Amino acid sequence: MSTINKITLLQYRNYSSASYEFPAPVTCITGANGSGKTNLLDAVYYLCYTKSYFSAYQQNSVQNGFDGFRVTGGFDRAGVPEIISCKWKAGKKEIYKNEVEYEKITDHIGIYSAVMIAPDDTELINGSSELRRKWIDGILGQVDKTYLEKLMHYQKVLLQRNAWLKLQAYRPAPNNTELDYYNAGMAEDAAYIYEQRKVFLQEFLPLLNNFYHLLSEGKELIQVTYTSDLAQKSLADWLDQNLQNDLRYQRTLRGIHKDDWQFMLNDLQLKQFGSQGQKKSFLFALKLAQYAYLSKTLGHLPILLLDDIFEKLDQSRMEALLRIIRGDGFGQVILTDTHPERIRQAFGAGTEVGFIHL
Repeated sequence: MSTINKITLLQYRNYSSASYEFPAPVTCITGANGSGKTNLLDAVYYLCYTKSYFSAYQQNSVQNGFDGFRVTGGFDRAGVPEIISCKWKAGKKEIYKNEVEYEKITDHIGIYSAVMIAPDDTELINGSSELRRKWIDGILGQVDKTYLEKLMHYQKVLLQRNAWLKLQAYRPAPNNTELDYYNAGMAEDAAYIYEQRKVFLQEFLPLLNNFYHLLSEGKELIQVTYTSDLAQKSLADWLDQNLQNDLRYQRTLRGIHKDDWQFMLNDLQLKQFGSQGQKKSFLFALKLAQYAYLSKTLGHLPILLLDDIFEKLDQSRMEALLRIIRGDGFGQVILTDTHPERIRQAFGAGTEVGFIHL
């Protein structure tokens, strides 16, 4: 099991300088709205993944008026204490383990893991396919270094191929040698990524079904359908046969960067036909299944981060969620709530709960 014991923030979001400890299995961060509860939770996530859960731009994590930040965490990994420090300044990111800088930031991914559940996560169901791809890529990138490397390479070459396509409108190339190079690289990466996404779904779906039934009392039948251009033919064939369309639109129209997953409930699309309650249950089942999958694959229990979720749940779903996360398959829990008394009552006398009051 991996746990975080202490965190120190410098110029991170609304924190000038602060330190907090997490001595209990469950820690509740309380305070008024705007006091920084979510930012503190996000800092824990940052230490695990070297990025914010809530913003793709590093600059957004810097306190106003400064040009950088540092977040340091004291962890316990299978009984071994470790110090992880993340520093970002003027566009440069540095990650240290026990004061030794990583050669590659990607070397840190998979060592510590966390699963966040936040109010806006329903966009995973309601939003674009890009959000679902990023979510699944984030899971697979932690457990499979080859997947992460091939995905990063694919995305890099995709940008180069799109730039080549745009250039043809102004200065056509005398031959397709450069294009052939891009196509070959993308096709090789895509084949691996597609296969791993298929295997992942086969392993993930039973976990998802189990948690959904626990949360919803097993009333509905759920399914996830994976759609990909590569289900029909190889990316090499697509890129070759679709070249004229790609030139017309000046971008690559086919590939694993267009993959999507349809979430189904009783053979109907959840996005379109699901109620708010069904979507909440499905979302929590997705995140709990993510937790179980990472636990099994990485061999340690991630940190579960819950941002203001008890405000959004009805009593029956809250009780069902609590029964699950108090079980043996879950480790450290850090959550935010404006009402500490609600958390004391929710977890009861059988669970040690620590509090950080902001």
